[in-house]
Amino acid sequence: MLLPDLVRTAARRSPHAPAVRDGAATATYAELDALADRCAHALADLGVRPGDRVVLWTSKSIDTVAVMQAVLRLGAAYVPVAPSNPRPRVQCIADGCAARLVLADDDLAGLRTRPGQTLNDAAATPADCAFILYTSGSTGAPKGVSISHRNALSFVCWAAEETGLDASDRLANHAPFNFDLSVFDLYGAFLAGACVDLVPATLAFAPEALTRFLFEREITVWYSVPSALQLMTADGGLLDGDPPPALRVCVFAGEPFPIADVLRLRAAWPAVRLFNWYGPTETNVCTSYEVTAHDLTRTRPLPIGQACSGDQVWLDPPGADVGEIVVDGPTVMLGYWGQPAQDGPYRTGDFGRIGPDGNLEYVGRRDHMVKVRGHRVEPSEIEAVLATHPAVAAAAVVVVGAGLDSRIHAAVVPAGDARPTMLGLKAHCAAHLPTYMVVDAVRLVAELPRTANGKVDRAAVTALWAEAVVRG
Repeated sequence: MLLPDLVRTAARRSPHAPAVRDGAATATYAELDALADRCAHALADLGVRPGDRVVLWTSKSIDTVAVMQAVLRLGAAYVPVAPSNPRPRVQCIADGCAARLVLADDDLAGLRTRPGQTLNDAAATPADCAFILYTSGSTGAPKGVSISHRNALSFVCWAAEETGLDASDRLANHAPFNFDLSVFDLYGAFLAGACVDLVPATLAFAPEALTRFLFEREITVWYSVPSALQLMTADGGLLDGDPPPALRVCVFAGEPFPIADVLRLRAAWPAVRLFNWYGPTETNVCTSYEVTAHDLTRTRPLPIGQACSGDQVWLDPPGADVGEIVVDGPTVMLGYWGQPAQDGPYRTGDFGRIGPDGNLEYVGRRDHMVKVRGHRVEPSEIEAVLATHPAVAAAAVVVVGAGLDSRIHAAVVPAGDARPTMLGLKAHCAAHLPTYMVVDAVRLVAELPRTANGKVDRAAVTALWAEAVVRG
């Protein structure tokens, strides 16, 4: 089975079932199937051949989903790039993957006009590249994570079974298409013959609008970064009334979810299954933990759970209290585009430990590990402790300075009307962390800076402190 087979199969089985909903527009599986064929013919006329790359610098829409399907049917690979990316970065990505075409929103309308006819899909194998997701690279240039049909389907098939997807479900697509969270939204829906409801980019972090979307669209399966759920809770009234009546599964991934906020959600939605999924873009989801009523008394950070999607996950070095998370199995990427193929297990650069219940716990990033006055410090560990303070809604920690002058600074979002004090937070840290990990300075902020994918923007947090230092 290949990714384009999912829509083809659903269209034969239930042609009139809704496949994709975008605002007031809905495409049935038959309509999506026919539109994908028309777009595939148009792309073939433009010279797209098996193995080519097509950059989609487009908004989330039914047309974009159809073009993704069209590219796959031609045996090529699509490269989604959010329209918020500036032209020079898009050009860098297109050059980097030697793209056959770069398509913007205005280009999609012309692809729709191709006369409809059934297309014979190009021969492809499960090992062929299906799409490339570009992420920020440590060198400053974006790097493309090449994902095969096998990589994607190994995760999607497991996820669909784990969450019990069926044709009656409506999945919300909150993540942009260049973010790996969208793989479940789209292909999980297509595998089950369900409907995926696209969340416009303009609503991605608009808390009241997102909450209305969840209720009014009768979403049954929600998947997003934790910060979106935190925002909906704090400013969107998500937990002010009864739970969303249609919602049966809520999944979060992409960053740690403060335990207090997770447990608040767990207590408010007793009938909704909650999952914490973990995995870098290079592996998609490789571990999973279901949050149940048994976690309501939990004081430790939320686990990332056990290996899933057919993968094997372990810590290196073996037996250490904290080790690097290593992944091997069918979801591990083909490699970074233009670089040697991934050979063997993937070293995530994340550190983890085994909790007392046998579940894996996330500790932090290797590349965020810093030294403070001679001690190795992982800022994420300090953030996790700060997040357990009753007056803290969220926190981001950075280290300012170097050597003996290095200091731990925290940007803190207060919880409600609470005003956490510097002394109170230092005492809280001292009760849970070694002395060298106690924060040196705290700055209260209305919200943490976020990247386009909703993760904490650490560079922007550091800039906040740099600005404060300059202003004196």
